[in-house]
Amino acid sequence: MRFEDIQGNAPLLEALRSMVDRGRIPHAMLLHEDDGGGAFPIILAFLQYLYCTDHTGCGTCPSCNKVAKLIHPDIHFVYPVASARTSSDSTVSPSLPYLPQWRELLLTNPSFTEAAFNEALGIEQKSTVITVAEAASVLSRLSLSAVEGGYRTVVMYLPEKMNAAAANKLLKMIEEPPEKTLFLLVTHSPEKVLVTIFSRCLFLRVTPSGKHLDADPALREIFFDLMTGLAARDLGVALEAADAIVALPSREKQKSMIAVMAEGCRNIFLLQQGLRDLAVFPGEDQAFYQEMAVRCKRTFARNALSVLDRSLLLLERNVSQKILFTDLTCKLLRII
Repeated sequence: MRFEDIQGNAPLLEALRSMVDRGRIPHAMLLHEDDGGGAFPIILAFLQYLYCTDHTGCGTCPSCNKVAKLIHPDIHFVYPVASARTSSDSTVSPSLPYLPQWRELLLTNPSFTEAAFNEALGIEQKSTVITVAEAASVLSRLSLSAVEGGYRTVVMYLPEKMNAAAANKLLKMIEEPPEKTLFLLVTHSPEKVLVTIFSRCLFLRVTPSGKHLDADPALREIFFDLMTGLAARDLGVALEAADAIVALPSREKQKSMIAVMAEGCRNIFLLQQGLRDLAVFPGEDQAFYQEMAVRCKRTFARNALSVLDRSLLLLERNVSQKILFTDLTCKLLRII
């Protein structure tokens, strides 16, 4: 992956390239992407540029090939896994058994969604976390010198899923890392990243391309039906949409549905604030979102995101889906 292969985010790409060229690379960067929004292609292009022996990100030298194949010995990946596979008594990485699936996913679809990640690792029905054992494994790996004498990089997916013990264990390393040690964190919910970690990172926003929003048109249609019923204060229509969510084939699909709803609420909020350029939706949906921006209260999006957050937590705890989405619909009706 080269910078030239990436469309969009030109200012961000230029900033990353300039960091390497000037030798002024922050020790920790937090990239905020929307789910499936394309942070990893940018990270892989950045790492290829950083490690390239020709300092051009050529794509042909041994270092570039190792980065492209995800086998560079000085790049370490951290991601949440099923909590049942973890142990706080070992410095062996709990994510290590999933490494082949992780590499295959990242190589075949670097702009993957969280649902695709869970499916690829076979953990879609389980709670996932980055535990203190994973943090201990990271510290153990960073205690060794770089194999190829350059940067040592830790790429962490979803730092918001670190438990407090893991975050506290890594805090000192992130705050004052050894020379040429770099942390790249990819988050979907920066507000959920522990403040002590967030405050020590350079925050970078990855602007979504909008392509990932069309991944499942069925979810988009359910969201439209739900919002139409809510805006009309027609509980019957809204509950039919809720039943459609319950009927989705898996809990991961239902999680994706909640993500689509959250993205839709974000678009409504941005239109209400006059920030159309920041909203992400296909052009044919503009009339719908503009109508919702007029019909919804200005407090709706913020309150709805809180309700959706709580519903996602309950869904992960295996609450009755019929009760959960019926309650969700009634709460949204009260605040719209």
